[in-house]
Amino acid sequence: MEQPGVRDPAPEPLRLVQDLVNTVDLEGGSEELRTAEEAADWARGRGLSGRGYDADALADVLTLREALRDVCAAHAGTDVPAATTAALDRLLARAPLRLAVDAEGRATVVPAGGLAGADELAAAVAAAIVRATADGTWPRLKACAAGTCRWVYYDRSPAGRSRWCTMAICGSRAKMRTYRKNGRVSAPEAG
Repeated sequence: MEQPGVRDPAPEPLRLVQDLVNTVDLEGGSEELRTAEEAADWARGRGLSGRGYDADALADVLTLREALRDVCAAHAGTDVPAATTAALDRLLARAPLRLAVDAEGRATVVPAGGLAGADELAAAVAAAIVRATADGTWPRLKACAAGTCRWVYYDRSPAGRSRWCTMAICGSRAKMRTYRKNGRVSAPEAG
């Protein structure tokens, strides 16, 4: 998926989260997940089974997507709304994970078997977040601070303090609004 500006996509395993949240362009209005079949195709394209998608599963996927956007916005300095944490708790409770150990003895958290639809996607997202939390990359997945954009990007800046998906667009707009707001000088009264 093309990123705004010249940003590189998030590293694995966070790319799944980034790709999910960015299935809708809030500013441009394009939506990749309009139907259950589109959601199933999208999931299959990311290595998931794509089974179990119906209208309810699509609604859960869209809820998961927007909840993740709110969490990514929190990485840039906002609070996660209580309704978002409740929705995530509900979705993640149906998405169990298990610990898998490979031949070299490395342990990895993976989705439990037998999941389908939104539950399978939520478990894959949860496993990605667990891995990214362990390696310290999770807080760098952020939602653009521009309210009309909220595109999710990976902050590769040295200090990790980026606020906009791209300075060339959203950052410039915010700076111009601030300049206009603070730069207005009242004309002296004629007297």
